[in-house]
Amino acid sequence: MARTIGILAIEGTQLLDVSGPLDVFAEANVQSGGAAYLLSVIATAPGPITCSSGVRLLPDVVYGDESAGAFDTLLVAGGPHLARRAHDDKLMQWLRRATAAARRYGSVCTGAFLLADAGLLDGRRATTHWAVADSLAKRFPKVILEIDAIHIRDGRLRTAAGVTAGLDLALALVEEDLGAEIARRVAAQLVMFFRRGGGQLQYSRRGLGSPAGRSALQSVQRAVIADPAGDHGNTELARRAGLSPRHFARLFRSEVGTTPAAFVETVRIEAAKRLLQSGAPPKLAADQCGFADADTLRRAFLRQVGVTPAAYRRRHT
Repeated sequence: MARTIGILAIEGTQLLDVSGPLDVFAEANVQSGGAAYLLSVIATAPGPITCSSGVRLLPDVVYGDESAGAFDTLLVAGGPHLARRAHDDKLMQWLRRATAAARRYGSVCTGAFLLADAGLLDGRRATTHWAVADSLAKRFPKVILEIDAIHIRDGRLRTAAGVTAGLDLALALVEEDLGAEIARRVAAQLVMFFRRGGGQLQYSRRGLGSPAGRSALQSVQRAVIADPAGDHGNTELARRAGLSPRHFARLFRSEVGTTPAAFVETVRIEAAKRLLQSGAPPKLAADQCGFADADTLRRAFLRQVGVTPAAYRRRHT
């Protein structure tokens, strides 16, 4: 029996959040030799959906339409402005009913914010795009956020990281339904990894945000960013800020949201990423970015990025 897949697309959605998973399921139909999936795009209002790229998408149904029936799998697509948008109660109520009736449900990218708004992520493990993960964590503290994951399975819930991770999630769903061999064929046909190595933080630029806190702290942050390999121990940073080391560390954590040591390490990791992307070997990246040696860089890289510097260099040069 064909499985019905519904993808909810809000006005301003990112086209790839919708079309990527749909293409994976459509290719699974081809590779399985039958109609394994019936696909529908769900809109919030009648008429075309204008995507963030300007492309207009013609939906199959409008949410709440009784002719749509229940979905085997219901996914919510993301969009660039979805994390900041308010959503009406009627849509939230429909989401709760529709996900309760589905065998499984989930989101791609910032679609997680809609599920969280509806209370469907409370107490559940979930992920979203790395750039808005902090925002989701602050707005919805009951969500057990796993920021580095490409996609996560928690019971009936499935969530994917940013944009192209929707393809990874859809492929995982195909594997669940039709087996690894069909999923491998789909991956080969779409020229994508069957299982992507590492997490999404290898693609992030989290360490490049604007300096935060009072001016003295911002000045310290800019100095670290300008010279990642410099002497940036807590005592030296406190001296530059004109504060005692203890007061500086407490103030930095309070106003910047992390410890001075963690901030320095993140900046150094971002600098090492840029060098590795240009083809520099890990040892040179370690030397020029303030790490004691290549092994220290490797440990920090694995902790923050989820892959080794050598693996990152191979994938990004």
